[in-house]
Amino acid sequence: MRSPPLRLVTVDDHQMVHDGLRAMLRSYRDQVRIVGEAHDAGGAIRAVLDHEPDLVLLDVRLRGESGLDACAGILRARPSCRVVFMTVYDDEQYVYQALRLGASGFLLKDVTGAELVASLARIASGEVLVAPMLAGRIALSAARLHAGEFWPGAHLGLTQRESEVLALMVSGLTNRGIAARLTVSEETVKTHTRGIYRKLGVGDRVAAVATALREGVFR
Repeated sequence: MRSPPLRLVTVDDHQMVHDGLRAMLRSYRDQVRIVGEAHDAGGAIRAVLDHEPDLVLLDVRLRGESGLDACAGILRARPSCRVVFMTVYDDEQYVYQALRLGASGFLLKDVTGAELVASLARIASGEVLVAPMLAGRIALSAARLHAGEFWPGAHLGLTQRESEVLALMVSGLTNRGIAARLTVSEETVKTHTRGIYRKLGVGDRVAAVATALREGVFR
């Protein structure tokens, strides 16, 4: 007897992504069926409670929110659900954070429909799956981290760019000064700052700097 299609909720802050996924998966509706969608963390949790999906497909970044925080909330609301990240952000530190939170997969948005369906089926059966192009980099990063050959703050989950931003925060630069030094926008700096706060478990710049100094991040 054929198994019923996997029930999927999609979470992304761009409607075009939801529409694209529906179009992509239309040919595979006997294997995967989208039962709900959400655009933010709160909506994701409501959709999970309302539709009781087998899997949630989630972006790393949502509108002004962290997909990683959304993952934690989804798994608290429905521990049996399998959360799968699908994003354009190919930073292995995101993968580490996602897996620590209990995610079951980390895919990239260049995946084809057939690849996505096959990956979701494997994850639903109990596998933990990471996009092939990330797998080798993750293994190398893990080896380097174990050997102590990494950037400051990597052991706290900071990405290399977050480490650079935190170092400039410690040196006293404002967001504008950091943006000028790194040749990025202030909004990009704010995004990295939010990630730093979340990973360090702090709520503001003063606490982030204090934690960096206390933990000896920069020696």
